[in-house]
Amino acid sequence: MTRSFRPILGSSCSRATLAAEMRHRIDRPIAGRQGARIIALDAGAHSIVERLGDQPWGHARLLSLTEPVGDGGERGSVSVVDTDGAVSALVDELAEADVVVMVATTDADAAAASIIGAACTVRAIMTAGVVIGEDSAVGPTVSVLRPHARVLIVSGHEHDVSDLLTALRA
Repeated sequence: MTRSFRPILGSSCSRATLAAEMRHRIDRPIAGRQGARIIALDAGAHSIVERLGDQPWGHARLLSLTEPVGDGGERGSVSVVDTDGAVSALVDELAEADVVVMVATTDADAAAASIIGAACTVRAIMTAGVVIGEDSAVGPTVSVLRPHARVLIVSGHEHDVSDLLTALRA
């Protein structure tokens, strides 16, 4: 028995416009995320997050560490500040979060990344890390974020943070 195979052509998707196929189309816009949290882990990342604040984002909250956590920080005692200057506890921010994006340059706070990553793991919140900087300088930062981010992007361009947030529908 022989089967005839039809090649998939670029125009093959046009068949979805037939009346029989129309019932499978989604006619409403895809909803965005309800709780994206973008957290800057160092001063360079804070500047990037501040600039992101000028763009319209759905329910995303752009945050930075209020101070370096360092090695002396208690587990879970991270406080963050939003772009309007309001301070809150990490655990409060994670209550409504469905994704956390940690942004870092070459001076990321390892203890903060560990605490944020562990808090997200316990709550089953997806984590991503974006490291911005020259390839020769970001190695230590990548090592800091790798254990705590399910997805890790290394880039030399800060606009990639914006592109990632757009892709995540933040």
